[in-house]
Amino acid sequence: MYKLIKRDGDAKSGEFHTVHGIIETPVFMNVGTIGAIKGAVSAEDLTQIGCQVELSNTYHLHLRPGDEVVKKLGGLRKFMNWQGPVLTDSGGFQVFSLSSMRKIKEEGVYFNSHIDGRAIFMGPEESINIQSNLASTIAMAFDECVPNPSERDYVIQSVNRTTRWLQRCIKKISILNEEEETLNKNQMLFGINQGGIYNDIRIEHAKAISDLNLPGYAIGGLAVGESHEVMYDVIEHVVPHLPLKKPVYLMGVGIPQNILEGVERGVDFFDCVLPARNGRHGHVFTDAGKINLLNKKYELDDAPIEERCLCPTCKNHTKAYIRHLFKAKEMLAMRLCVLHNLYFYNNMMKEIRDAIRGGYFKKYKDERLYNWNNE
Repeated sequence: MYKLIKRDGDAKSGEFHTVHGIIETPVFMNVGTIGAIKGAVSAEDLTQIGCQVELSNTYHLHLRPGDEVVKKLGGLRKFMNWQGPVLTDSGGFQVFSLSSMRKIKEEGVYFNSHIDGRAIFMGPEESINIQSNLASTIAMAFDECVPNPSERDYVIQSVNRTTRWLQRCIKKISILNEEEETLNKNQMLFGINQGGIYNDIRIEHAKAISDLNLPGYAIGGLAVGESHEVMYDVIEHVVPHLPLKKPVYLMGVGIPQNILEGVERGVDFFDCVLPARNGRHGHVFTDAGKINLLNKKYELDDAPIEERCLCPTCKNHTKAYIRHLFKAKEMLAMRLCVLHNLYFYNNMMKEIRDAIRGGYFKKYKDERLYNWNNE
């Protein structure tokens, strides 16, 4: 259940009540694709740095260790010792990114594993079954993510098929949630809006899936090649046609500027591998912009990454020390930077929620963008 707490323009803040806890929105989900954050960050770390939701991937966990294995071990939350909510991606994006190794049919997608090449089939029922075995809090519907740009006629065919697949997902999850051996009988399903960069197709699809009265809705198929301006335009057209009192999830986005723009247009949920990936390469986020700790100017810098930051890294270590660790190829360097970046994102979302609820989001956004754009 989603409880709308406050609107500030089109920006909104709410509480999403789940069987595994309340999610305060807007929220950034920390991406642990195979049940762990890359960079040696544990579930205990996530709790310490203010993570609300952990996101894992259906496709990757199906390949290893196998969703049946995870189910036998009590589900993904128990497996990775994470106490909070988990969202599992359907695997659709990963499957469709294997363009040279897959064939799309009405029943689903035939493809080959990127690990060992073995033949695999995944359709709506298979994706939902895997996610049920993982026992995530929120399952995502199986959809097709088309590249941008794509031919209009193909996008229409794809969206219609995605709608049919969503209806099959709804039927499958309702059956599984009634079965005795199902680990999470309260698993929720989010539908995904598609339509490429064609706003009229997007709007019609948003209306169609809204009629299905799902717990939440995602906007998929963005941040896959189009400009930021085009992405913002699509969001502006789609969000008004999704239910106001349901969470809206912008999939795979993004940099802090993208998040602020998304929030301003009514988005609740975000996820992206970017903060962890940047951290593993020594690129860290600060209030004044992103910095590269590998630069020589930090060799003797005995200050933390950010003076006001309360993350474990900034409370205990200097830029000079972290730079030394990178130069020495010590794994601790990646861990410290990933911890900082994820804390930065999680804390930014808290500041965004406070700004919306306090009625000063536009001022907060403008100040943030000014600082980052003039770094």
